[in-house]
Amino acid sequence: MEARQAYDAEVPQLASYVVSVSKPIESQANLSTDGGMVLLREEGWKEVKMSVISEVQPKTVVSTKPEVSPEIRIRLQRHSYQAGLWNADEMGQHQYLEGTRRQVEACLRFTSVNDGASWIDRITTSNYPKAIQIIDWGHAEERLWKVAKAAFGEGTLPAQQWAEQHIDLLWHGRVKDVVRALHQLDWDRIACLDDIRQSPAYFESRQSKMDYALFRQAGYPIGSGTVESGINTVVHHRMKRQGRGWKRENAQAMLAALSEFHSGRFLIAWNTKLPLSARS
Repeated sequence: MEARQAYDAEVPQLASYVVSVSKPIESQANLSTDGGMVLLREEGWKEVKMSVISEVQPKTVVSTKPEVSPEIRIRLQRHSYQAGLWNADEMGQHQYLEGTRRQVEACLRFTSVNDGASWIDRITTSNYPKAIQIIDWGHAEERLWKVAKAAFGEGTLPAQQWAEQHIDLLWHGRVKDVVRALHQLDWDRIACLDDIRQSPAYFESRQSKMDYALFRQAGYPIGSGTVESGINTVVHHRMKRQGRGWKRENAQAMLAALSEFHSGRFLIAWNTKLPLSARS
């Protein structure tokens, strides 16, 4: 409800005059978005969409061995959540409002790590065109393993060698070499799902989002574990239990409550949204 009242697609910046700032992030922030499933009565399994905004704390670790270069380790903390039974555009509204609460556009460094789904790319680019978008490392690595198994046979030594070689190239920022190798495979002879067959185009169109060597050197996160963990701990832990499922309106209310609770502002929302007679 708040998103529909505060968000204007033509002038989204007006939300800053309506939404209360909560736990603002001053230096470096990250946004990740994904989906999970809950069971609804009379509807079956439906997708819950979630965005998580986190404060990023990079730390340089210096080795006691002089020949080893310093390493930047990333810690993501002070998470806040928005989850609901929304379509992509509705998720985009709530994503923007959460970013307004956390003041992410004022951060010196702002990244968005996701799995590359087109609907996530679209709403994130629309809301935060200046954010540095990064493909989740785990998804990129997993896709290369799937390509190797399809091309050379699951469990074979050639598949292992091809996957390890090109994952190493990707890790060290040589994404162009990975794209070239994908195009060189004989796809006419590879039996696989269409999603895997599209891998050359997938990597080629996302090269700027896969420069993992540069991202690691800059102290950017390269994993979307915050939202994957959030789907499990915030949503599934409470809402994916045995039973007949949820009525849609009750599920939506519970998702809103869980989002506020795990964002550390449940009491504020409770005292703000409900009339005094309903708080006791």
